[in-house]
Amino acid sequence: DEQLDRIPLELVAADQSGMRCEGARCSALTGEVGKHTACGIYDLRPDVCRACMPGGDDCLMARTAHGLSVS
Repeated sequence: DEQLDRIPLELVAADQSGMRCEGARCSALTGEVGKHTACGIYDLRPDVCRACMPGGDDCLMARTAHGLSVS
């Protein structure tokens, strides 16, 4: 996939299915969940990441999964 080819290899899952994760956290995510996070490859981030908007359903689901407030 051309999109994955632009992402640094150490951040791509071994089976090339998408982004590598460490537990439930994307390897490209920097910072501390609940305080400040950012995407380390923001300009190259996959479509699934581009679709996750702050306050959107996917964002709220992720916040709930990490025990963060959703209000």
